[in-house]
Amino acid sequence: MQIFHNLDELPADFGPTVVTAGNFDGVHLAHQGVLKALTARARELHARSVVLTFEPHPMRILRPDAAPPLLTPLATKLRLLQRFAPDAIIVMPFTRDLSLTSPRDFAGHILAKRLRAREVHEGFNFRYGHRAQGDVAALHQFGREFGFTVVEYPEMRIRGDAVSSTRIRELLRQGRVTRAYRLLGGAFSVTAPPGRGRGYGHKYTVPTINLARYDDLVPQDGVYITCTRVGQPHGAADAEQFESVTNIGTRPTFGAESFAIETHLLNFHPIEVTAETEVEIAFLYRLRGEIKFPSVEALREQIARDVKRARHYFRRTETKRSKRRRGGTERGD
Repeated sequence: MQIFHNLDELPADFGPTVVTAGNFDGVHLAHQGVLKALTARARELHARSVVLTFEPHPMRILRPDAAPPLLTPLATKLRLLQRFAPDAIIVMPFTRDLSLTSPRDFAGHILAKRLRAREVHEGFNFRYGHRAQGDVAALHQFGREFGFTVVEYPEMRIRGDAVSSTRIRELLRQGRVTRAYRLLGGAFSVTAPPGRGRGYGHKYTVPTINLARYDDLVPQDGVYITCTRVGQPHGAADAEQFESVTNIGTRPTFGAESFAIETHLLNFHPIEVTAETEVEIAFLYRLRGEIKFPSVEALREQIARDVKRARHYFRRTETKRSKRRRGGTERGD
């Protein structure tokens, strides 16, 4: 798989292709359905499967005051996209000049001429071109003109929720991480290095890690059952996984009123941590909102109750997994 950072990097003989274009923020279940179909169809057509995405998010250029916080910053998005093994990902710089491209030029110049698209796969609500004037109905017309077929995907809904980046953001802002999990097809996570000035050193000997400043989307302030991965960047083999409890908020009991993402590792042992270590926190279940306690002792007692509930959660989850494994073995799976 290749990653290109603009269309000029494409080899002259690149294509024919089967293409999907979009922001893919979150790489949720609806995105995943398109990606699976895209790669399968490319193999059938003896073409290359291509994911065209944009950086930064177009709203950050066109309306920065209204731009949504990202579910998946670029590095995370690329890792998630790579799981579906497209032949190429093109990270197209989104600029004001690009925003002026007409829908017809997007279809004719970018999709047909530069990418040599034979098929274009898009969700029902795909918008493109200047002021997002292009829609899927117009894309079908352009396809007939420029020689590609459009495969349109209907809205996906799960238990009444539209599977969309917008809906997932709403759920996370409400702290509903379990419901967001259903739409994402996995736990929502944030990734950052450990916070500076917290006393980490060559050996990390306390079971609490604070993340460095994180500017993209995080769930609503509160306390969550989480899994925390600690390891070198890009999922190195020596990364370690910990059951954990994570607090998001301003720590009002201490009067600090400073935002932090603080994780308590349950099955902790001393680990190597540096300023470059990658820490990923996956949010599984919301325990409670953030509370200002009357004393530090009252806070400690509540933390003990949070940890007890988290341990019960993980025991119950492992029991369910064991039953599924035994059931599979008994069926001969």
